[in-house]
Amino acid sequence: MMSTGTNSQPTTPATEDGPPASAAWELLLPAVSAPPRRRGRALQSALREAVRSGRLPAGTRLPASRELAADLGVSRGLVTEAYEQLTAESYLRAGRGSGTWVSDTVRPSAGRARNLSPRAPGTRVDFRPGTPDLSLFPRSAWASGHRAALDRLPHVALGYPDPRGLPELRTALASLLTRRRGVVADPERLVVCSGVAQATTLLGFVLRGRGETAVGVEDPGSPEHASLFGSTGLTTAALPLDGEGLAMGPLLSSGVRAVVTTPAHQFPTGLAYSAERRGALLDWARETSGVIMEDDYDGDFRYDRAPVGALQGLDPEHVVYTGSVSKSLAPGLRLGWLVAPASMTDEIVARKRTMDLGNPSLDQAVLADFVAGGGYDRQLRRCQRAYRERRDALTGALAAHFPGTEVSGISAGLHIIARLPRRYGPQDVFLRLAAAAGVALRSLDSYAAAAPGRTEGTEGTGGTEGPTDTPATRGTTGTTGTPATGSGDKDAGAGTVRLVLGYAHLPPSAIEHGVGLLADAVLARGRRDRCSPPVGVAAATGD
Repeated sequence: MMSTGTNSQPTTPATEDGPPASAAWELLLPAVSAPPRRRGRALQSALREAVRSGRLPAGTRLPASRELAADLGVSRGLVTEAYEQLTAESYLRAGRGSGTWVSDTVRPSAGRARNLSPRAPGTRVDFRPGTPDLSLFPRSAWASGHRAALDRLPHVALGYPDPRGLPELRTALASLLTRRRGVVADPERLVVCSGVAQATTLLGFVLRGRGETAVGVEDPGSPEHASLFGSTGLTTAALPLDGEGLAMGPLLSSGVRAVVTTPAHQFPTGLAYSAERRGALLDWARETSGVIMEDDYDGDFRYDRAPVGALQGLDPEHVVYTGSVSKSLAPGLRLGWLVAPASMTDEIVARKRTMDLGNPSLDQAVLADFVAGGGYDRQLRRCQRAYRERRDALTGALAAHFPGTEVSGISAGLHIIARLPRRYGPQDVFLRLAAAAGVALRSLDSYAAAAPGRTEGTEGTGGTEGPTDTPATRGTTGTTGTPATGSGDKDAGAGTVRLVLGYAHLPPSAIEHGVGLLADAVLARGRRDRCSPPVGVAAATGD
């Protein structure tokens, strides 16, 4: 019989907090079906888990070994051995002549593991930026690559890797980046990282070790920089943009000697740095012995022309180049790269070694074969076709349902900036209507350096590893020639709706459906408020 109590002698039968005495053996019964040679271990494991999970609470008295053995149909020695083992591990306690009890040393386990990955429960359509289409991941090719990599890798390759990454992957990536992005990529200076987030942290530790206290970041830009650099002991200085890129005046007056940029496709405004601004930024780095971190989060995805080459190719000794496969393959792979200046390489590699001893060798080998064999180039072409189609679907749906909407930024990447006419505002009401309709959105203002609750994201810029978003961008212009964002926008304010809309992860039908849901929600409000003109119908009124 099992009973509960706090004294050394049983005083009461099992309470409702524990199992009924007559059914106590049922907790252990499945263990006796194990093969004879494993039955003892199975019995110990079952008894241990019953205590750990709280099914046998502290203070429960266990049956005598003879009784429990008879109930379970096993030898008494098997039960005695289990009692002795768990008593030695402090799961049970026993006293001479007082029986065996569940110890009060054990605390019940926490239960099921939670999933803390970014989710939007109850969302019907999610337009938040930063996520690629994960259904485009080349599963068959990747699975074949795993098998091939296992077949070719020598046993020694499964030991602790070079913290910089497997030589074959660094060689393949260096060739890829040189060919596609114009990077000066020496394999000896290329470090394989767990995405841009780790690359950012590595740079932060090195800068802090050199005596730096702050890093400049684009404003608007990635929500993650403050926390990533903060974990290394650095603060961030929000630096505004203008129509050509990072504004030089605020940078010069800030006093920082390190800055993070997204020159090929600024996140989130969508502008590409002008040639003049790229040159001015490099001049600043040379004159101050400064460092520029270039986050090339989606540089391969340009739809109207060949993408602009990486800034790093102009001065590899002052630019730290970073990128990842999070937009081209999948964020869950946690694979990216950092190309370091020669003067920083040893420090970055030393920090990488102490941080994690290197990335998984097998995953690196698969990626190396995928890149060298041309699979990565084919994947980029496949994604580019799909994402161009989806961008067109989104701009078309906005034009149909929200006439007068201006889309700014270059034709590139995985998101657009949409500025809706004032009649669809105010923005806070629009966002509430969207949420009620099950449509997840991010406003441009939410990326401001001063915006509350900004730290959410996804890999790379536009995701967990990218820039932030502030209304400090003054008069940035996009393909429409209109201001992309910024407090300098004459229409900025409560009546203006400015959205950062991600589209890469949504098929065209879902994009049309989501924009339609937004239109229906605003139309319903218009009817309630007896407003005009209705959504989706061209109106004579302006913004």
